[in-house]
Amino acid sequence: MSVTTSKTRELLIDAARKVFARKGIVRTTMNDIANVSKKSRRTLYMYFKNKEEISSIVIDNEMYKLQLMLEEVEKKDIPADEKLITFIYARLEAFKEAVTRNGSLRANFFHDSWNVAKVRKEYNIQEIALIKKILSSGIKEKIFSIPNVDNTALIIHYSLKGLEVPYIRGLLGDSSENIMQSKESVKKLIFNGIKLKK
Repeated sequence: MSVTTSKTRELLIDAARKVFARKGIVRTTMNDIANVSKKSRRTLYMYFKNKEEISSIVIDNEMYKLQLMLEEVEKKDIPADEKLITFIYARLEAFKEAVTRNGSLRANFFHDSWNVAKVRKEYNIQEIALIKKILSSGIKEKIFSIPNVDNTALIIHYSLKGLEVPYIRGLLGDSSENIMQSKESVKKLIFNGIKLKK
């Protein structure tokens, strides 16, 4: 692929991201993307089969950034319990930033289409693997006592997916004080459970 071809392709992807942010993926047409990119529909179809292909690329780019950031957290030289909480909040913040960057605090950018689910599937597997590594290192450090690392990693992953929309919408509190309280609640729930110790 030549430099010009690559630049044109990136320009089209960026134009699509802007239109998706403003109109949503469902309401966007290939005409809209062509108009914003100031390229012809013919040029657009030279690079992409359809809108779904472009939306997959836009979402994949966002998920790739998130994955790189989570890998950096997993590599940090800190105790596993601190690393897990850092991972959880870094992930939630990264999703919030991605949704904001893509123009929709309705938080539907990562949730509303089959296409999104398809793109996220591979990244979900990678994310679960990172959580397993953190849990396993916590066992080695004698911080965690986990009978089944695989199940625990899945539970944490799906719990995080469930928290994405409330976190993005600020339903867990936006102020630094509320965020600190939420972090403490999450820590207590994960590390102590909810049952009174006898």
